[in-house]
Amino acid sequence: MHLDVHDLREFYYRSPLGRAAQKVVRDELVRMWPKATRETVVGYGFAVPLLRPFIQDARRVIGLMPGPQGVMPWPAGQPNVAVLCEDALWPIATGTVDKLVLLHGLETSEHPLALLDECWRVLKPEGRAVFIVPNRAGLWSRSDRTPFGFGRPYSLGQLEKQLRDTGLIPTKTLSTLYQPPSSRKVWRRMANTMERMGRHLPVFTAGGVLMVEATKQVPQPKRPGLTEAVKRPLRVLEGMGGPVVKPV
Repeated sequence: MHLDVHDLREFYYRSPLGRAAQKVVRDELVRMWPKATRETVVGYGFAVPLLRPFIQDARRVIGLMPGPQGVMPWPAGQPNVAVLCEDALWPIATGTVDKLVLLHGLETSEHPLALLDECWRVLKPEGRAVFIVPNRAGLWSRSDRTPFGFGRPYSLGQLEKQLRDTGLIPTKTLSTLYQPPSSRKVWRRMANTMERMGRHLPVFTAGGVLMVEATKQVPQPKRPGLTEAVKRPLRVLEGMGGPVVKPV
């Protein structure tokens, strides 16, 4: 179940907790990808809060938003680059995306494997994608006060397996958002300290969010499923005669 775009906008742009979460995750993304010069950068779900650092240098930046979620104009004060689309039907040519970011897209999709197939399709052979999902072991997935409390939380092993099954090979993993999902002032004052501690102390290893960077495997591995079933159709009608026409 996708969240509503108005609720996501209120959280990330108007609440102190949402702005803090946006900064932490965006800073980690920029550490992974410090540059996107002359590249095509695409975000799916509600990834637009993370894409602003790439606007100036990238050749093109596109924000894809799923139909059940809804869409909003973005970026503010500039020509709109946000597009409404289906989970597995993106208006992007095959093999044209250099960098792809998913935030509040995978865990809320009703068809996650089809969505990952679409990610594989649009990426260039040397392209990279970052999947940002709620950490099953973290506090953020247990609270419905934030968008990370909705959808399917993942363990690292679950996410990596799902990516590998669709031909997306994990190359880098990390967790972040070690601060609690609370708007109380005492936690807001301690947020930066807890984020720094979380990177070094084992007691804070369960960050609220998992970030996994992946590259495209070519060719895409085949999965058992409908295509295999069609190759081996059921024989339940064998031996039955054709239609009988009675004389008038």
